Amino acid sequence: MQYTEMKNLLSMVPDPVEKLEMVMDFGKQMPVVPKSANCYEILGCASHAEICIDGNHFYGNADSELVRGIVAIITAMVDGKTPDEIKKIDLESEFSSLNINLGTSRLGGVNSMIRFLKNL
Repeated sequence: MQYTEMKNLLSMVPDPVEKLEMVMDFGKQMPVVPKSANCYEILGCASHAEICIDGNHFYGNADSELVRGIVAIITAMVDGKTPDEIKKIDLESEFSSLNINLGTSRLGGVNSMIRFLKNL
């Protein structure tokens, strides 16, 4: 699923609990990581999370349904973009604009994922 579609769907859901359920559904729909991808563990996440890169395509995985959904959103934001293009995107503001009610530890993981992508 493309990021614009995810963003549009999330904007139609005012209930915070339903929004979190939608995020978890995004994680269930994430494409399988190709064997040719290089995967990197994201340190600073409350759960085990990975972002995988194959050319300019991004994939991911996590051992928590919610974190898997967050990874799906963040990788969709940058999919198809080069490292230079990613550096020009304000990923923090873009993720914040989704108004997903996450706890402090989950937000720390989001920041770790964004930091990883900005340092490619």
